[in-house]
Amino acid sequence: MKAGSFAKRISPTPSAAQSVTAKRRAKTSSQGKKYAAIRRDLERKRKAMLDEAVEGLANPNGQEAFPDVSDQASAEAEQNFSMRIREREQRLIKKIDEALERMDQNTYGICEHCEEEIPYPRLKARPVTTLCINCKTLQEQEEKARR
Repeated sequence: MKAGSFAKRISPTPSAAQSVTAKRRAKTSSQGKKYAAIRRDLERKRKAMLDEAVEGLANPNGQEAFPDVSDQASAEAEQNFSMRIREREQRLIKKIDEALERMDQNTYGICEHCEEEIPYPRLKARPVTTLCINCKTLQEQEEKARR
């Protein structure tokens, strides 16, 4: 093999990030229509959650003074529970926004770890997922091993 031909084969290519993005876009450019139903579901869920949050802000459950200590404790526990639910909803809205952005960028439905296509049934069941079932299983096993 000639030295010149070897040097030609390892000629500079676009950065790794650019090639990954190009690869993802190529895989998903024809799939935009495929995910139209999922997009509608995500947008509908996002709107419903935001409407519910606005309603909750308009009608807050104020801190009441209860004569009984156990009633006061129950009210505080209920308020803490509601706050945890709102925090979870905020995180879900963020994930929905990220999924919609991936759809706009034609990278939706591609596993962020192995870059393989995520099966449609998985996306339909968990539309905000970024990992295929194999990579998610590996991630969960690693998390379990760290505990």
